[in-house]
Amino acid sequence: MQGKVFRMICVILAILAFLIVVRYINNQPGQLTAKPVIYLYPPTEQKVSVKLEFDGKFTFTYPEYNNGWNVIAKPDGTLLNVSDQKEYSYLFWEGIATDQTWDLSKGFVVRGEDTKDFLQVKLSDIGLTPTEYNEFIVYWLPKIQNNKYNLISFVTDEYANKAKLKIQPEPDSVLRVFMVVKPLDQYREIERQEFSPFKRQGFTVVEWGGTEISD
Repeated sequence: MQGKVFRMICVILAILAFLIVVRYINNQPGQLTAKPVIYLYPPTEQKVSVKLEFDGKFTFTYPEYNNGWNVIAKPDGTLLNVSDQKEYSYLFWEGIATDQTWDLSKGFVVRGEDTKDFLQVKLSDIGLTPTEYNEFIVYWLPKIQNNKYNLISFVTDEYANKAKLKIQPEPDSVLRVFMVVKPLDQYREIERQEFSPFKRQGFTVVEWGGTEISD
């Protein structure tokens, strides 16, 4: 009887330890690279191979990432995954990055309650279509709208170096939008970011994602 009680206590302690570790990992500032979504828009239906060199560890992919994704892509963005012969709207992944230091010297400081309107305008300015930025907002807004302020910076070049895309055939136009959000208790001045217009031509690849960090 005592042995069963002891084993039960050990199991409970192991479960508690596991939950503590998971909670610790998930609450580490900037560790989770959240929901990058990749859209493929070829000019004609064609087979496309997508590989990602990520400086970190995948926690989830959809469809499953088997040393890359191989899909039949259509001009409207619809994807047929070769391995399971199922249809997808985009490629999805998330992971824990090895290095998540970001340059936040430029960006925007936005009231939490104003974040929806800000994202609708800014993501459109950057080059996302309504379908793309609405999917972005639906995912991100519930996570950040209740912050008093949000420091938002789009760190495209830094992100591209930490998560390199290799796509065959090579796309003609690539737009990668990665948002870093830092909750603030009070407003602060920051140099505003400026963006060059994005022109979609030929085989176009669009990606969006983000992460939330704290001090």
